[in-house]
Amino acid sequence: MSLKGKTLFITGASRGIGLAIALRAARDGANIAVAAKTVEPHPKLAGTIPSAAAEIERAGGRALPLAVDVRDEASVAAAVRECASVFGGIDICVNNASAINLASTEQIDMRRYDLIQQISTRGTFVTTRACVPLLKRAANPHVLTLSPPLDLNPRWFAPHLAYSLSKYGMSLCMLGMAEEYRAAGIACNALWPRTTIATAAVEFALGGPAMMRRSRKPEIVADAAHVILSRPARECSGRFFIDDSVLYEAGIRDFSAYSVEPGGTLLADLFIARDSAAPPGVRLEFMQ
Repeated sequence: MSLKGKTLFITGASRGIGLAIALRAARDGANIAVAAKTVEPHPKLAGTIPSAAAEIERAGGRALPLAVDVRDEASVAAAVRECASVFGGIDICVNNASAINLASTEQIDMRRYDLIQQISTRGTFVTTRACVPLLKRAANPHVLTLSPPLDLNPRWFAPHLAYSLSKYGMSLCMLGMAEEYRAAGIACNALWPRTTIATAAVEFALGGPAMMRRSRKPEIVADAAHVILSRPARECSGRFFIDDSVLYEAGIRDFSAYSVEPGGTLLADLFIARDSAAPPGVRLEFMQ
């Protein structure tokens, strides 16, 4: 299973899960378009487009740094054209860019509501749509979106309706596009972590250092993404994957290396049901 020579267009690839997916592909010798927004260093958030590109090159890949606002259709289209021009096409589209706000219906202001819908759901639609003509020409084309399984239990909506709508919108894009592009052979799938992941969102928007310690590293999502993206596209579409289940199916039995602090009880991520089948030995505490 190798992505050597494949070209990946990854949104939000300057840090976190997006960067981890890029680095895993880079170790195979892949080409990575770093489609992100952070050009200058942020006072709190590590990682910029140039720093991510440098890491990718050091890992063995070829990097194309692209300043992209996924809310802007013209910005996305220009970036996709440049990626195709430099690398000769696009084999894989990864929709990682997202925004989080867990405010309730009465607490969230409409400016913030619009922002998370535009980045997450609309950004996924716009980016995938721009990549499709190039994916149709690829040998094993994949679209992978970092979004949750579709579970219409009201408990996932009542506490943070705006955020849930934005993430489920991403998943619905994959549900519909998997069928729409089945004949074209383009795989469209979603991937979600079973546990919270040690990213800036967890550190600054959710639970701080305490939650970070009970999270897994972004590499578990990256390794699961690598497994999915290596599969034959025509045999793997319309699926909603959970990271450790993908790896367990691929033969991984020891997940301790992925934990920030191995041996402890991990926090289940949002949208993970209590009755979901975790691999043996995984201890979870549920936030809701």
